[in-house]
Amino acid sequence: MPVYRDECVVLRTHKLGEADRIVTMLSRQHGKIRAVAKGVRRTASKFGARLEPMMVADLQLYEGRSLDIVQQAESLGSYGALIASDYASYTAGSVMVETADKLTEAEAGLQQYLLLVGALRSLSRHEHAPQLTLDSYLLRALSVAGWSPSFGDCAVTGAPGPHSAFVVQLGGVVADSHAPPGAPRLSREALGLLAALLTGDWATAEAASEATRNQASGVVAAYTQWHLERGLRSMQHLDREPGRPQLSPGVRATAAAEAAALAATVVPVPVPAVHPTTPTLHAPGGTP
Repeated sequence: MPVYRDECVVLRTHKLGEADRIVTMLSRQHGKIRAVAKGVRRTASKFGARLEPMMVADLQLYEGRSLDIVQQAESLGSYGALIASDYASYTAGSVMVETADKLTEAEAGLQQYLLLVGALRSLSRHEHAPQLTLDSYLLRALSVAGWSPSFGDCAVTGAPGPHSAFVVQLGGVVADSHAPPGAPRLSREALGLLAALLTGDWATAEAASEATRNQASGVVAAYTQWHLERGLRSMQHLDREPGRPQLSPGVRATAAAEAAALAATVVPVPVPAVHPTTPTLHAPGGTP
């Protein structure tokens, strides 16, 4: 199929030559696509801003040997421009597209595509706090990829909760008998918020206090970067949001220590338990 059409969300771009760009996209039917957009950097380009990060477009592409070529582009969602107008939303969206880029490959991934588009749409409409939308997206994207965290039953034995010890490498909360020394403990409120973000219970999520949200965000960040096996460059900008209420030094230090402990916990059990198949997930901002 030398010529094909697909719906795509732009993840990133980089320059090629004097006027072209290589565009990396997550598509509805073909997984991750890398394609050349010729002349896109010229002022009079026919593509306009349709191929900027976080934009969704209906594309006609020509299949090449190593890189495809974008022939036509019609906008389906100008989320990038709306998201970029708000710093908190922009930094959250940047983490989303970077995560999608690292999670997906050439195979088709309809759920990942729908999840990302739904999250970007929610950000552009300011339906929920950007950090909540981001954390919900990250938990769901990891679940679709096969790394669904456990916030209730023990991730090792399946023993009913509640359990407070959270071990990233084992996939969630664990019973005290399986918790390594120094394993961080999460409050019941933080565990409730994490479970709500995973299932789309926005009423519970939005009722959480700032301290609870920050503790949950530290867990999500550590869990995400552990499974991606690398850091997310865009995540370092999340705490620099202008106008965001600043945590007291004590609360900020506690949250930072908990996130560091989550990422550095040494686990004596090398193989995590296998969890049941994750149920179908809805995009953040949609109907739970």
